[in-house]
Amino acid sequence: MLSRHFLGFLLAALGGSLALAGTPPEPWNAPYAEKTAALSLKGDIARGAAAFEICQGCHRAGALGRADGSYPRLAGQHANVLVKQMADVRSGRRSNLKMLPFADHQALSVQDIADIAAYLQSLPVPPTQGQGTGTDLARGRQLYESDCQVCHGKQGQGKADQFFPRISGQHYAYLLREGGLIRDGKRHNAHPDMVLAIGKYSDEDTAAVSDYISRLPVGGR
Repeated sequence: MLSRHFLGFLLAALGGSLALAGTPPEPWNAPYAEKTAALSLKGDIARGAAAFEICQGCHRAGALGRADGSYPRLAGQHANVLVKQMADVRSGRRSNLKMLPFADHQALSVQDIADIAAYLQSLPVPPTQGQGTGTDLARGRQLYESDCQVCHGKQGQGKADQFFPRISGQHYAYLLREGGLIRDGKRHNAHPDMVLAIGKYSDEDTAAVSDYISRLPVGGR
């Protein structure tokens, strides 16, 4: 049986999603009060390390994630990308019922969000991420260079000033899952240009480009 505490989180998440569903879609990364507030704050790495302790059960020590794709690697990610994703989960713009109890207002303050983001950005990214089979890397490279590189960069380093995430060092299985969700229109805070770019991909294409990305050099922070 669900606890009353978790049921409250669940209803809040569903309520936020339903409210958003009844309104016209807003531009990607449109400003809203809590995200703007978190982005305006200076994050403290030491405080962020302490606040991140509640997240380590899923994202692991050092924010290295899990190679099976159940949880992403967050180490070395751009701080503003992390702020956006945490704020989007809290607001219902991104549905993530597993994360919501740990990121909701009763768990984290706006300052905590800024602190955790600063801490995660500071972490090193070792070249130990999960990879695919390596059987169709030529196709994966072709797709990446034609459709993904313009936003995520030649080495998957992302573009912090445009809120495009770093994807080098990410686990193959997570890239594969999220790529499928974005392609199928099931990740509601995805950039519309990305949805359009990969909307034509087959399952084999999605696997090939995810495998190629998982092998990009991590190249530091």
